[in-house]
Amino acid sequence: MKIIYFSLDYTPHDHRFLSALSQSDHDVYYVRLQTGPRQTESRPVPENIHIVPWAGGQKIFAWKDLPRLTFDFRRLTREIKPDLIHAGPIQTCAFIAVLSGFRPILTMSWGFDLMKDVHRGRWWELATRFTLQRSTFFTSDAQVTRDMAVKYGMKPGKTVVFPWGVDLNHFTPKNWKTRKTENGITLFCNRSWEANYGVDVLARAFVRVAQQREDVSLMLLGGGSMGGDIRKILINGGVEGRVSFPGHIKNDELPRFYHLADLYISPSHVDGSSVSLMEALACGLPCLVSDIPANKEWVFEGENGWLFHDGDHNELAAKILKAIELREKLPEVGRAARVTAEKKANWPENARVLLEIYEKLSQ
Repeated sequence: MKIIYFSLDYTPHDHRFLSALSQSDHDVYYVRLQTGPRQTESRPVPENIHIVPWAGGQKIFAWKDLPRLTFDFRRLTREIKPDLIHAGPIQTCAFIAVLSGFRPILTMSWGFDLMKDVHRGRWWELATRFTLQRSTFFTSDAQVTRDMAVKYGMKPGKTVVFPWGVDLNHFTPKNWKTRKTENGITLFCNRSWEANYGVDVLARAFVRVAQQREDVSLMLLGGGSMGGDIRKILINGGVEGRVSFPGHIKNDELPRFYHLADLYISPSHVDGSSVSLMEALACGLPCLVSDIPANKEWVFEGENGWLFHDGDHNELAAKILKAIELREKLPEVGRAARVTAEKKANWPENARVLLEIYEKLSQ
């Protein structure tokens, strides 16, 4: 089967999907809508994937380019003659695919498109409805985004939810017996420093925690446009010296950083099934996350982690302090986290669901 995989940029998530597709019997053509200012994936596009040159993919997507990109995407469909287009996010890639007139189209939500972008204005809502009402099938990684898709016009019977998952052989637990929590607790977060992900909420919470305990440190991976604000919070709170900033870490090296931590924290305001959360669970880390709907599909209070009210840095601080007091229980919570990952986040197994959708749409 010939498949066009049409995505916004090239990220670790795209690499994950393209790697799975490269090992299938399908002939896959990768079309990239833009090249953003910050590249998060350093690994090359997997072998056996055709990288398609076209009018897009050279700069950040702009709405003024929509007519030109739509016409050129239509040209691609005529030349490649695919059996299926797999496209997302909804309001950009899937929208262009629908405008091209080609069918069948598998529209894939990336989480933020239905949890945030659809609320950005009337145009975004119209593009969402237009795309979903004309999509052949829909997939997402969380029930909350599937429900939103139905709300905006997707037929319920033409949807499937499956977590994107992680490599459970790459993200594995470190023996809890080697963790020296009595010598201190390390908090860990690798969410991007952007408004969607609430790292500023964590910074404020850490100031409160650090003022009460001297045995707690924080490790913040990554970076982003809110870097200045986050550092100002930490500096003004007098705790920047207890925070490490390793920067952007390649996927191959990530398990080592999860293993250095005792508690994973995600203060995200918007998410589907977070891959970094799945990685933390797979590494046997107790997880403390915001109580947004997608997180509640993965983290269960007192079992494999804890929840705090989204945006409430005071409650987050209180939950961190509670977890520290329960440090003797952390190994048990971490083992439960790994069990959750094994049951729900096995990427090779979950990827088979995608291939089954392809087969269904080709019939």
